[in-house]
Amino acid sequence: MAERRYDERDVRIRPGRGSRPRTKQRPAHEDARSAMVVAVDRGRYTVLVEPGTPDETRVLAMKARELGRQRVVPGDRVDVVGDTSGGRDTLARIVRIGERRTVLRRTADDTDAVERVIVANADRLVVVTALADPEPRTRMIDRCVVAAYDAGMDVLLALTKADLAPPDELVALYAPIGVEVVVTRRAEDPVTGERTITGLDELRAALDGRLSVLVGHSGVGKSTLVNALVPDAHRATGVVNDVTGRGRHTSTSAVALELPGTSTPTWVVDTPGVRSFGLAHVEPERLVRAFPDLAAVARECPRGCTHLAGSPDCGLDDWVAAAPDDVVRAARAARVDSFRRLLVSRLGAPEPEEPTR
Repeated sequence: MAERRYDERDVRIRPGRGSRPRTKQRPAHEDARSAMVVAVDRGRYTVLVEPGTPDETRVLAMKARELGRQRVVPGDRVDVVGDTSGGRDTLARIVRIGERRTVLRRTADDTDAVERVIVANADRLVVVTALADPEPRTRMIDRCVVAAYDAGMDVLLALTKADLAPPDELVALYAPIGVEVVVTRRAEDPVTGERTITGLDELRAALDGRLSVLVGHSGVGKSTLVNALVPDAHRATGVVNDVTGRGRHTSTSAVALELPGTSTPTWVVDTPGVRSFGLAHVEPERLVRAFPDLAAVARECPRGCTHLAGSPDCGLDDWVAAAPDDVVRAARAARVDSFRRLLVSRLGAPEPEEPTR
């Protein structure tokens, strides 16, 4: 057999990658449409394109690669491109996240460095707490209040199940720090047997014109309130375990819902029940800024003052003592005590969390 001879036709040259470097420029997406994120579920985002206009469309979207690890949460204002028709089997892309007015965060505990963003651009945090079954936990409420004040949001305390226990003690505890309180109770029509919730009109009025986020332990009636406010929500509800006194998680993802029957656009974000609310992201010295009257007094405190009870030469104690009469002194003392309770909650006091009764 003759020996094979090779020539240049047998040479195979692998094509190179070229000399043009990969560009770092990204498309301007000038045709992007504005949208609001209303739900997040396993890497897919439900957004309302052009919310509040006649062209409002519900669209399913994914996050564009150029956003990297930036997290998209309910309440975010975003820009989307691609198929924004909202038709079946269509998918748009989120290419930009707008500047956030407020960001509500929490951590797993007070030492966890990983922040979990709950909702963006919310105006009010609604802390839903049952007066009984399960028992109210004031330490949890305090932590939610701290996180809301740190985020620049105001706080509404929604007390449920007032048919089982009176709300007076909790109302007195949080009124001095400017927390608005709404009380709801379950009622049954004696003729038809139909079960209703009273106090919804007051709650709806407190939410009107705002984007509010509902937070609370499992079993406190959070999803029940949402279903009463938004009849088409169909949020799953559960019961409280008789042994542990805790509720079972029913809401598995955060979702923003628009309330019907309000004078201005009103949204509520229902979130999964939480068992803890870490505050590792909150700097204690920032907390006093949520209390303008106390912040002005605290500026006169000596350097390094912790503002806690027993702090040497703390200006807050002098402010209480300088009250012109007993009524003003009692009001100032209640406000300072409430502020210090929140501060202790942030600093992770070792005493156990106890119900109010």
